[in-house]
Amino acid sequence: MAIQNLLFPADDRADDPAAHVATTRLARAAVDAAPLDDALRALADGFDARWPGRWHLGTSSWHFPGWAGLVWDRRHPAATLSREGLAAYAAHPLMRCTSLDRSFYRALAAAEYRRLADQVPPGFRFVVKAPATLTDASLRDPATGAPRADNPGFLDPAHALADVVEPLREGLGPTLGVLVLQISPLPARWLGDPPAWRARLARLLGVIVPALPASAILALELRDAELLEPALAELLREHHVRPCLGLHDRMPPAQAQLPFLRAAWPGDLVCRWNLQRGQRYAQARDRWAPFDRLQSEDLPTREVLARVMRGTLDAGYRAFVTINNKAEGCAPASVAALARELARS
Repeated sequence: MAIQNLLFPADDRADDPAAHVATTRLARAAVDAAPLDDALRALADGFDARWPGRWHLGTSSWHFPGWAGLVWDRRHPAATLSREGLAAYAAHPLMRCTSLDRSFYRALAAAEYRRLADQVPPGFRFVVKAPATLTDASLRDPATGAPRADNPGFLDPAHALADVVEPLREGLGPTLGVLVLQISPLPARWLGDPPAWRARLARLLGVIVPALPASAILALELRDAELLEPALAELLREHHVRPCLGLHDRMPPAQAQLPFLRAAWPGDLVCRWNLQRGQRYAQARDRWAPFDRLQSEDLPTREVLARVMRGTLDAGYRAFVTINNKAEGCAPASVAALARELARS
């Protein structure tokens, strides 16, 4: 893990789901789930009847005390929720996946993944971000995040297999839904040479895709809008990799990214609704914590997402959509609102 230590020194940013959470309580101190909402259960039942096993909604992580009454029975410390809250989260009728973002800051060991997999019911899936040691072209200052040198592990196939794919295969196994390569903003030398960047990416994709569990998919998420070009879409099609619809202030709105998704069609939908446009993470966090209610609804994005999800699911493919608190102020409320929009068809 030498490459990891160069980039981020020792930092860990911190069948029936209800039956599963009850069983899990026997093994450890429990975080209880909030009472089931009949309306949300009815939405989930309708989706199960129409798209069985193929719709996966969820949030970015699950350790937020402000979700009391929405996901948790009462308020718990964030550390307790991080350790013990996943089974209660997975008992929520609409939460069929979660984005595991901590793995971006530190590659997790197989035992850590296995502990998470043991807490979720059949059918639940993890959307896992590959570590920055693999997906960031730069080594960064731990205090400021500013690039300070080239990263020798950037898109390195050996690093990917040993430190990313193998622990995932051993630890998560069939609960791995998507491995996301979120490419951090590229330095000018890579942006100025698209063929070289695509060649390096192609070598990595050719190694990772065959090594993933059979039911898992690989997705590419970008932070540079100029990379949304036909040549990259063709490369993804060739390697059976899905473009991730990354909704972030650095990227175009959802509607503007659809031509790139269509160019890489057909296949599953992967979307990470990260951040409302015009915001910064710290700004949204400070304004919207404790994330207990919707603060700024983004109706155009919600409508586009519901339409793309519906088309993907009706075509027989899967949809994985995870939502961050910084999208609208409260991720569970955003999931519920998106589900209601999805049901209007």
